[in-house]
Amino acid sequence: MTTEAPLSAFEQLDLPDTNLTRGAYTYAAKATAAFVHHHSVRSYVFARAHAQNQGLHAGTDYDDEVLFVSCVLHDIGLSEEGDGDQRFEVDGADTAAAFLRERGVDERRIALVWDAIALHTSEGIASRMATEVALAQAGIATDILGARRESLPAGLADHVHALLPRMDLGYALSDAILTQALAKPQKASPMTFPGELLRLHLPHGARPGWYELLAAAGWGDTPVGATARRHAETPQQVGTLFTEYLAAGDIEGLLSLYEPNAHFVPTPGTHLTGTDSIRPALQQLIDGGARLTLEPRDIRQVDDLALVSNHATLTGVGPEPVISTTTEILRRQPDGGWVHVVDDPYFS
Repeated sequence: MTTEAPLSAFEQLDLPDTNLTRGAYTYAAKATAAFVHHHSVRSYVFARAHAQNQGLHAGTDYDDEVLFVSCVLHDIGLSEEGDGDQRFEVDGADTAAAFLRERGVDERRIALVWDAIALHTSEGIASRMATEVALAQAGIATDILGARRESLPAGLADHVHALLPRMDLGYALSDAILTQALAKPQKASPMTFPGELLRLHLPHGARPGWYELLAAAGWGDTPVGATARRHAETPQQVGTLFTEYLAAGDIEGLLSLYEPNAHFVPTPGTHLTGTDSIRPALQQLIDGGARLTLEPRDIRQVDDLALVSNHATLTGVGPEPVISTTTEILRRQPDGGWVHVVDDPYFS
């Protein structure tokens, strides 16, 4: 008695079965790590589900081979063969195009695959392109960030994950992109997705932000409007600006004196993290008519970090003034201004 071999993931997921799709599937499986290949195949399954949800039909509304190849090869730029000197999305698009040309695929279809791969991290752009490009980006975004996962058929995600485990995809993929970028920084220019990953893993200020790029352009443009707000040129000026902005009721000015993930203690025992949490506490001080006076106590500066302590007197928050000794950690930003990382008037 013989027992039939179990169906492969290819058959269980009913993937489009042609010489081209089989070739792309095998090529990606050999060239990329398992977590990348699993992600790429899942992306197609989710893209196909989105197409069905939109009433689109393979063969009439979109080219299913093109969609499959676009998804299965969209991260081929993270393979050894696909690792060139461009951002990984473009390296991947070029590598996929070469793969298709070797197999005699016509240039119109190759162009669709190229666009889908090169634009798969371009939210808001890919969705306006050809149907295959938009569907590929939608499926990829579902598998990475869970975008539109609620529209998937019940049980589909569980089924595909059982066949193709995630293997901590989001972080594993980030590490793969970062590894390439650390070895070849030209692959991660500022204002790109790889560039943002690289910035997060380098010392603060090591990579220029948008305003630093403008300052280095050489045209002499100067800030206007909201970007013209003063910044503290020394650690000592942070306190001066804080008292000025508080008196003026300028909530945006006050928030400009904190890093996005800064730590703030508005009252003893209350710990807030991030400007979204800090905003209401500062607004409450403004609304209550609070006023602050600071007497510098001590400062220690090491490169781009400073430890500052002031004698503080806060009025307008109760029947009696609140007197405290502040403990503040400040950091110099890429534009030269100093802001709070930690602001704790009650640490002592």
